[in-house]
Amino acid sequence: MARPEWEAFYGGAAGGGKSDVLVVEALRQIAIPWYKGIIFRKTYRQLGELLDKADRYYPRAVPGAKYNSVQSCWKFPSGAKIYFAGMQYTKDREKWQGWQFDYIAFDELTHFLYDEYSYLFSRNRPSGPGTRAYIRATGNPGGIGHGWVKQRFITVAPPMHPVKRRVEWVDKQGEKHTDWRYRIFVPARLEDNRALEENAPEYRLNLSMLPEKERTALLEGNWDSFSGQVFTEWRNDSDHYKDHKWTHVIEPFIIPKHWRILMGYDWGYSKPFACGWYAVDEQGKMYMIRELYGCTGDPDVGVQWSVDRTAEKIREIEKEDPNLQDKRIERIADPAIFQKNSEGSIAELFERNHVYFTRGDHERIAGKMQMHYRLQFDEIGEPMFQVFSSCTNFIRTLPGLVYSDTDVEDVDTRQEDHLYDQCRYVCMKRRITPKPPAHENPPKADPLNIWSDSQAAKFTPKFYGYS
Repeated sequence: MARPEWEAFYGGAAGGGKSDVLVVEALRQIAIPWYKGIIFRKTYRQLGELLDKADRYYPRAVPGAKYNSVQSCWKFPSGAKIYFAGMQYTKDREKWQGWQFDYIAFDELTHFLYDEYSYLFSRNRPSGPGTRAYIRATGNPGGIGHGWVKQRFITVAPPMHPVKRRVEWVDKQGEKHTDWRYRIFVPARLEDNRALEENAPEYRLNLSMLPEKERTALLEGNWDSFSGQVFTEWRNDSDHYKDHKWTHVIEPFIIPKHWRILMGYDWGYSKPFACGWYAVDEQGKMYMIRELYGCTGDPDVGVQWSVDRTAEKIREIEKEDPNLQDKRIERIADPAIFQKNSEGSIAELFERNHVYFTRGDHERIAGKMQMHYRLQFDEIGEPMFQVFSSCTNFIRTLPGLVYSDTDVEDVDTRQEDHLYDQCRYVCMKRRITPKPPAHENPPKADPLNIWSDSQAAKFTPKFYGYS
């Protein structure tokens, strides 16, 4: 609650008092008459717990505080207001167009899409003189937003180390300025909530009884393992397994000249496009050796490249990459690019730029199962699919994919699933049959915390910048 950063995310294990923090923090500026705060949950039904907390705290903290159930708003004697709102659908964010809030908070941020969260940035401005505008959020691992939340707050820097982003802007006189925005991840642990540990020691026992995925996420705050994860086979222990066993991420190497090369492509404009190049060895094992991802750096936001520019970049990569030079490359693409409009199809536009694709098999469940078969380890720790460590966006997005609420066998398509889709097209081109799984669980080298002491020690600056 004392953090000065514009954004702060308090997350991890269950029982850390996260919701209480958001509800109480909203009171900080209520002495100012024009102060307005708002706290979001994904659905109105989920707001019940937050409203119960507010009903318990607010009248005791501020005598005379009153709740308006029609507006879902607490009003204080000074005139300050705190709203509670749901955002079940992305379009619901537009209800707040034209509003301004000094304090904006999201409870269970991993239930939200990045588009929903980032839109509220435009609503975060002082309601009047003397107020501070800032954003706070809480959450547990898992959910539709797990991937982007992990990218934005967890993996970018060790816990409790601020991250800064450079922002360039133009004032009303047309002069250019450079400023910085700061954010931070504050880890939540059950042991931080001493009152809960003392009054209900059995709560830790309850969490310990959960299935492994949920237990490591909710009890230990592990962001690499969570309930609802699609590709639970995924392991990234390349630092520990130099012999390429029991890991899907390996260091790049020069592939033999006779290996077959394939390339997958998933179309995107306002959303990212995704390209991946793959090498297949004599046994049919597949290696992802190169990626091209059309993302701005903000989660799931496309660079809006033209077909001409994308094709030029594809040709450039295939000409300069030593693993792709002078190779015959079979390209497989999203079937959507073959749909014709008044100007022809996207595939035809690529052909005019001398980049040729064949139509990929879009059978979603079969493609997903092909990826399961390839990610599975055999009895000696060998998978049928590995990825070069240089393919950072694929490594970031694949393990964060979760199942759809409406189709429990398929990936939720609202996520950043573009690199997964292009990989799925390639896997369907080179289908395999499942092998017997390993008889024993693979060895574990990661102590659940993604930032070990040795890793954190490498980061000496106080702030972590990124482009």
